[in-house]
Amino acid sequence: MNTLQSDQLFQRSLGLVPGGVHSPVRAFKGVGGVPRFIQSACGAELVDVDGNRYTDFCMSWGPLLFGHRDPEILEAVGTALGKGWSYGTAEPYSLELAELITQWIPWAQKVRFVNSGTEAVMAALRVARAATGRNKILKFDGCYHGHVDSMLVRAGSGLAEMASPDSAGVSSRVASETLVVPLDDLEQFEQAFELHGSDIAAVILEPVPANNGLLLQKSEFLHQVVKTARAHGSLILFDEVISGFRVALGGMAEATGIQPDLVTYGKIIGGGFPVGAYCGRKDLMDWVAPQGPVYQAGTLSANPVAMSAGIAMLKKIKRENPYPMLENRTEKLSVELERIARECSIPVKVQRFSSLFWIVLGEIQTADGWVRNPLQTPAQHKATYARIFHALLEKGIYLAPSAFEVSFLSTAHQQEHLGALAEAFSQAMKGCIAD
Repeated sequence: MNTLQSDQLFQRSLGLVPGGVHSPVRAFKGVGGVPRFIQSACGAELVDVDGNRYTDFCMSWGPLLFGHRDPEILEAVGTALGKGWSYGTAEPYSLELAELITQWIPWAQKVRFVNSGTEAVMAALRVARAATGRNKILKFDGCYHGHVDSMLVRAGSGLAEMASPDSAGVSSRVASETLVVPLDDLEQFEQAFELHGSDIAAVILEPVPANNGLLLQKSEFLHQVVKTARAHGSLILFDEVISGFRVALGGMAEATGIQPDLVTYGKIIGGGFPVGAYCGRKDLMDWVAPQGPVYQAGTLSANPVAMSAGIAMLKKIKRENPYPMLENRTEKLSVELERIARECSIPVKVQRFSSLFWIVLGEIQTADGWVRNPLQTPAQHKATYARIFHALLEKGIYLAPSAFEVSFLSTAHQQEHLGALAEAFSQAMKGCIAD
């Protein structure tokens, strides 16, 4: 592929933007090479500034359930733009979207719109602390909840200690209010509650962790986490920024049968526009200003264009129910990729859930053959993924430029797109053998 213009743009950007990008993973540091600068997208495809065309399995990190530039959502956006694009006032569009969410999601009794998943998590944690009168939050290692200071932490040397900062600029005092325990480890989770249970305001978790690999959790683990937390008076905060409306209409809360006290949603409720939301029990959401003392505000919150896109998006989801079809296609694709790798005698497991999948490269050393926490990821996975990523990229297949991010299918992915991925993957596997 000719990538001259992408190369030139990246060099220009390096002089003006930290790392040349506005979100770290876009810089290709995890896979090497120079990022492709995309100038347009439609359906399941991207086109870069050099005219190269790619089948996109990143889908803007998940929210594009119907692909890029879905006609219905595009029409709604065009209509909204014709009326204005930022009011800074009350408007009817957010009300209609809020009504859809609260009508269809019984545990979302009230909702507040913000501009991102990070904002949603930040505000929901503030509500949890206020409502419980407690300061500590428990999170799981391997789950990502945005760049909120208290969530950018890693586990300390023992459960008796607090977490330590995982980013420069996060104070040890802020980190000390967060407990971090491993996924898929009830013993350490229970021990954390024995030591700190009366101080824990909330347990926050991705019910299907999808930011450090697709780390599917056992049903019994999730249910026991909820049981223990509630026994100690702690709230359950589901971070469904990725899984909400992506895996089911009611997200993982619907899939697991667990009703959270608070839940956060992301860009999918804005049709891919910059939107987030936090929802939950009425008594908890009534803590939020101006009704309550928990302050949170935003000039661009409930932007009318994003709200209009979200209304069209959610109505289409409700009408078409794309989940069974997407799950079926994802399963068939995953099985095919595993078959190709097996024929090449290369250990590969494609972990999948609903329309999400994660290609794990290497031998998984667990009893059930699943990676359920980051430490179980095969040692060679990252280096091998970088090679496979570039081999696929050269064949016009765009996966996430990180070994630990997941891939997504949309209704725009047709058999020709899935076949192109399978063919490119086959060639990449054979290249591994040749090397």
